[in-house]
Amino acid sequence: MRNLRIAGIGLTAAAALTLTACGSSDSASSSSSSTPAPSSSMAAPSSSAASGSADGVTTNADVFGPACSQLPQGSAPGSLDSMGPQPVASAASTNPLLTKLVAAVKATNLVDTLNSQQAITVFAPADPAFAALGDAKFAELAGKPAELAPILQYHVVGKRYDAKGLESAGTLESLNTAGGPLKIEGSGENMTVNGAKILCGNIPTKNATVFVIDKVLTPGTNK
Repeated sequence: MRNLRIAGIGLTAAAALTLTACGSSDSASSSSSSTPAPSSSMAAPSSSAASGSADGVTTNADVFGPACSQLPQGSAPGSLDSMGPQPVASAASTNPLLTKLVAAVKATNLVDTLNSQQAITVFAPADPAFAALGDAKFAELAGKPAELAPILQYHVVGKRYDAKGLESAGTLESLNTAGGPLKIEGSGENMTVNGAKILCGNIPTKNATVFVIDKVLTPGTNK
């Protein structure tokens, strides 16, 4: 995870940004931590999302939340069937709920790094969460990758959890270790992460479980 770790100075810059804090999710146990060596490959592997919440991996049947109905159906790009075999950044790039997040990930050159991880959990702010900042603020952040990267890293956990696993964990450490813990509260569809609600949770991808949330999480909030 060396490429995903940030220095304390990055957090200081990120904390100065006026992003709304929050987070939410529901998930079961976890599997192994991600490995440090990022790869440049963005190809979508052919293996499908595996089953078994005991190791933090979910299936389409585990997906829940009010915004899941907005995803394309069948095998269309952005559908659960389409995203399942792909690494997380590639899968997110087809998800109609996450266009702003994908733009932010590209601006910080984190696409290949996220795709190369073995087992992670991603709390993904939906487009309205970024839209609350305004177009001008979002453009400003996208132009400052050194300040934006620590914020994005705060949304990634280095183990793979499903909803039940998150509930059992209670608190989690993100890849932005200086940003403080992520606090999981509630259960089921009422679960939150740093107060953010789940819009569509337990989305399976090849190397991650994704929870679409309604707020951008702010590093330092739960210290």
